[in-house]
Amino acid sequence: MMIEMRAIRKVYSTGRVEVEALKGIDLDIERNDYVAIVGPSGSGKSTLMNLLGCLDTPTSGVYRLSGETVFGLDRNRLAEIRNRHVGFVFQNFNLLPYASALENVELPLLFGGVPTKQRRERAKAMLEKVDLADRMDHRPTELSGGQMQRVAIARALVNEPAIVLADEPTGNLDSASGHGIVGLFRELHDAGQTIVMITHDMALASLASRVVQIRDGQIVQDERAAARELSRPGSSRAARRSTTRDRP
Repeated sequence: MMIEMRAIRKVYSTGRVEVEALKGIDLDIERNDYVAIVGPSGSGKSTLMNLLGCLDTPTSGVYRLSGETVFGLDRNRLAEIRNRHVGFVFQNFNLLPYASALENVELPLLFGGVPTKQRRERAKAMLEKVDLADRMDHRPTELSGGQMQRVAIARALVNEPAIVLADEPTGNLDSASGHGIVGLFRELHDAGQTIVMITHDMALASLASRVVQIRDGQIVQDERAAARELSRPGSSRAARRSTTRDRP
């Protein structure tokens, strides 16, 4: 199992007021899953993303990533786990503006202590994989939104992470660029990459192999693609079989 979460709670304290953002989340994600976590603003999906990516720690509960229990680890150890196991793709790209595409992709390898020659070779290979071989020396300001997101995806993949964690990855893109990024995620998933995508867009989420809906800090539905297909109106198999798991 790639990700195991049991009874995860996250409580934020602001003076005398406590806000329970997550209320006992149970979530398993297997290798090569492509999971979309969907919910409205304030549902807890961003908090869940921060915990999944080891950017924050739960108030209580158990979280295992690639078999390692991450609850209770210090910041330095969490940073090591993030660099080794998690590749991040953000809505706002988070690229260094004065660095080239190649230099941006090299960053995780630099933090990991990879030698210069090997670092450069791996970054070049990853940019070629996302069809940016001719844009390696360009800075972000010289790239389109779709190209910047491809650089961000290359950077997320260059350390060969256990999971790619994408936060609204098409949120700042036009429809054509967004479709290109969605296609790239499909290719990555088909090649064996585990992907967890955080979004409020059900149309985008429906392209994943599994949709987890979260509301008021709780998972209210967890559905695989096969179940969605079976439940479509007019499906002759819908009445005979369903793999949807609903929660009140």
